[in-house]
Amino acid sequence: MHQIVQCVPNFSEGLDQATVDKITAPFASQEGIKLLDIQTDADHNRMVVTVLGPAPAVKKAVLEAMARAVELIDMTRHKGQHPRMGAVDVVPFIPIKEMDMADAVALAKAVAAEAADALGLPIFLYEQAASAPHRVNLAAVRKGQFEGMPEKLKDPQWRPDFGPARIHPTAGVTAVGARAPLVAFNVNLDTGRIEIADTIARRVRHIGGGLRYCKAMGVALEDRGQVQVSMNMTDFSRTSLYQAVELIRIEARRYGVSVAGSEVVGLVPMQALVDCAAYYMGLEQFSMTQVLETHLL
Repeated sequence: MHQIVQCVPNFSEGLDQATVDKITAPFASQEGIKLLDIQTDADHNRMVVTVLGPAPAVKKAVLEAMARAVELIDMTRHKGQHPRMGAVDVVPFIPIKEMDMADAVALAKAVAAEAADALGLPIFLYEQAASAPHRVNLAAVRKGQFEGMPEKLKDPQWRPDFGPARIHPTAGVTAVGARAPLVAFNVNLDTGRIEIADTIARRVRHIGGGLRYCKAMGVALEDRGQVQVSMNMTDFSRTSLYQAVELIRIEARRYGVSVAGSEVVGLVPMQALVDCAAYYMGLEQFSMTQVLETHLL
């Protein structure tokens, strides 16, 4: 049987639809893979693509999409709310079927090596594929963003795993890795004060003493006049989405602010939403086996 892998590449383009279409075309045309989702965000100026399929086919499509992004995106002109360091900002591989984490790591390394060689990209390995403990956390790898990378790469501790020890002049730097499934989850607040979102994010995220499997930052949604606590829930089975919502709600009260809504970026495992439904509805002894769709062939 084929090894089935999920890939969720993030590209630094969320405004120009023509560029989005050109970058994502390889995912739509590659035989054997499923293009599950494309999400663009104007405030973040970022695109998140979710694809699924046999490892060789996914690898081929990802490499082609990376090449198009390097050609089309100029990071010297890029501005957005989301931290970023390259045109192809991050490429995570998630093992799904007939594949374990070691296989995903091997795939990540193969893609990183080929992309660095073909495109002249400096590439870091992160998460389960990281070559050193200080490179595991994507936030640490990305620290400094595109503008700070030329100086960062001069530090021997931050020599790229593949490619030149200097940034690509227009495409910057890329991170490629392997990880378990995560949920990209945002909670919007009915205020335009970014300092409130920043403060709440610091209290919610694990590194600030908050929820164990939560990474968070504040983001301004200028078009809406609101701010957002933008999160990556790295293990929803241990830190649930409803825990994040309720902690943000509690922290927001001290500023007289309410939760205006929330959103999932990309795809989400059904279990994560079932957990929320069970909590908010007060369901007793409820399990996934009671969800009708889980019994469909």
